[in-house]
Amino acid sequence: MTDRFAAGAHVRTYPHDPPHHTRLPRYARGKLGVVVEPEGRAPLADVRAQGRDDAPVEMIYAVRFAARELWGEGDHHVVLDLSESYLREAE
Repeated sequence: MTDRFAAGAHVRTYPHDPPHHTRLPRYARGKLGVVVEPEGRAPLADVRAQGRDDAPVEMIYAVRFAARELWGEGDHHVVLDLSESYLREAE
């Protein structure tokens, strides 16, 4: 199975606000980042948190965000481990 995003790919997180648990932090929704590396596959935590055993297994990516992109200020970066379904190609 081929990874959807390669290191260096520009991605944007989905701006969704589901009514259940999600591992995509609110401050990172709809934001632009860069894939650092794929980190392996794991069951989607959003589904597992609902007590279900049918969670799809997805690639997890380390994604780097500029603090300025997340909070409007700062000269550092933040790296988040995010499931593939949280990401889309940046426009």
